[in-house]
Amino acid sequence: MSNPNDGNSSHLPVIDCRALCKSYEEGGSLLTVLSDINLSINAGEKLAIIGASGSGKSTLLNMLGGLDAVSSGEVIVSGQSFATMSASASATWRNQQLGFVYQFHHLLGEFTALENVAMPLLIGGVKRREAQRRARAILERVGLGGRLKHKPSTLSGGERQRVAIARALVSEPSCVLMDEPTGNLDADTAQTVLQLLLELNAELSISFVIVTHDIDIATQMDRLLVLEKGELRESKA
Repeated sequence: MSNPNDGNSSHLPVIDCRALCKSYEEGGSLLTVLSDINLSINAGEKLAIIGASGSGKSTLLNMLGGLDAVSSGEVIVSGQSFATMSASASATWRNQQLGFVYQFHHLLGEFTALENVAMPLLIGGVKRREAQRRARAILERVGLGGRLKHKPSTLSGGERQRVAIARALVSEPSCVLMDEPTGNLDADTAQTVLQLLLELNAELSISFVIVTHDIDIATQMDRLLVLEKGELRESKA
């Protein structure tokens, strides 16, 4: 796979969020979940965000990915602001520039591993043969070359998560956003998945943003940020 950050775009932050705020109406009053979040993520950077349950970590991740509307501020991905794009343009840009991995793999049960991984490419207009070639290559890279035709129900938890990681990487995005990617795995499998992520980051120079409760994972990233009382700060850990 090629480096997605070659060329002039490599000088831009892959994600740049400015004065980001998120509030909800609750019981007639305004509840502020995130307040004045400023964050730049550089090409190839590994970033962890930790915080108490309910602190807004998943909300922040979804806003960085353009999946949740901001109350104020803006999110810029590879030089393009979600605020200036239509819904369809945002979806296209997100599919090209970002990958997503969740605690629960969200694979489509009726499709094989190969078909699940090829899906983002097919949605993006890549022809089926080329999409399957690229899907096969990344599945082989994550150690699943022998499981291409297996459906999720026949795969182990670790294998399903590796399929999800392959799906996130197949479009060669600028950044992959991960919400508790090892949270549903046993300790040994979680360590295996983490090691794979570290190897892929070094190999592909794709940025990773990982929301996690696991401090062991968080401290292996380049930067560790703490979300507390709606504010994001650098950790001294």
